[in-house]
Amino acid sequence: MTTSTRGTRVPAVLVLEDGRTFRGRAYGAVGTTFGEAVFSTGMTGYQETLTDPSYHRQVVVMTAPHVGNTGVNDEDPESRRVWVSGYVVRDPARVPSNWRSRRSLDEELAAQGVVGISGVDTRALTRHLRERGAMRVGIFSGNALPDEGTMLAEVRQAPEMKGADLAAEVTTGEAYVVPAIGPDGEAVPVGTARFTVAAVDLGIKGMTPHRMAERGIEVHVLPATATVEEVYAVGPDGVFFSNGPGDPATADHAVSVMRGVLERGTPLFGICFGNQILGRALGFGTYKLKYGHRGINQPVQDRTTGRVEVTAHNHGFAVDAPLDRVSDTPYGRAEVSHVCLNDDVVEGLRLLDRPAFSVQYHPEAAAGPHDAAYLFDRFVSLMEGQRA
Repeated sequence: MTTSTRGTRVPAVLVLEDGRTFRGRAYGAVGTTFGEAVFSTGMTGYQETLTDPSYHRQVVVMTAPHVGNTGVNDEDPESRRVWVSGYVVRDPARVPSNWRSRRSLDEELAAQGVVGISGVDTRALTRHLRERGAMRVGIFSGNALPDEGTMLAEVRQAPEMKGADLAAEVTTGEAYVVPAIGPDGEAVPVGTARFTVAAVDLGIKGMTPHRMAERGIEVHVLPATATVEEVYAVGPDGVFFSNGPGDPATADHAVSVMRGVLERGTPLFGICFGNQILGRALGFGTYKLKYGHRGINQPVQDRTTGRVEVTAHNHGFAVDAPLDRVSDTPYGRAEVSHVCLNDDVVEGLRLLDRPAFSVQYHPEAAAGPHDAAYLFDRFVSLMEGQRA
């Protein structure tokens, strides 16, 4: 049961599974929520963060102190709803100010039943998570809260992210088409586009098919349950595997479908969760990061060109692949194509004998920098090469 906190000072408590607590005020909806506590280092783009399906079942701590300044509009959501389980901010904006704003952030959170907390020392909380790692958390708000022992017990009963199979909870219920965009900026009639791509929706963001449509690609977005036969029923020139939430170790169906694509030699591109799926399909393992990468300022090096990109991230798992050599896989030779400069985490994979590659971050840049936009052009080049 949740209610709005607009104009009130309802008390709230954040309780981590290791017993650390933070007290503040309710923000958004009043009630109780549980999830995995993670932090995002982005100073802007909170609306895109909130509506990113990859944040499903996570409580996001914003490291930027002031949040909500530009309010909420109807143009920037990346999906049909807010997906975060909870939201933690230090100093929420009292009055939003932006010409596109339609309502305040706390009003939007309350309307969608998202429980949050404000007035928290998010710097101290972030430092705690960096030292101890991402962990389960609960936010409790209301005028009659349980004692801390009871709240801690409830947090420790919540499900962990490791072993969570969540793609089916965020994927589209039915297939749909995003038409290609012509040189005049208008949609191209379905069936007449330059290329056709089958996109497996594991938690896709709306800007991703739009970036492909800008390059003359007609995108058929398919549910996460799509079979190899359903993927090829759209007659794809390429196949795309999207971002998404959960533990890649549980994604056996997606791995099986990707192996079917690799066997056929169709150009393949994966991002975020799709990168982890490619890693598994090639025979590499995956593992959970201590506190993950989340934000829009992560430095990554493209090892093919040596270029360093500032990129948008949202992942708590990574691929365990060797950085120092080319690996033999059932589908030919593979190498790590991108690496995070902060901690040497694998940020991309590339097959050398088949037209397939992936990255761990978000080149669609919603929100975030546009340094990685070339990856969509690289996908186009693969499809052009295959057609030639």
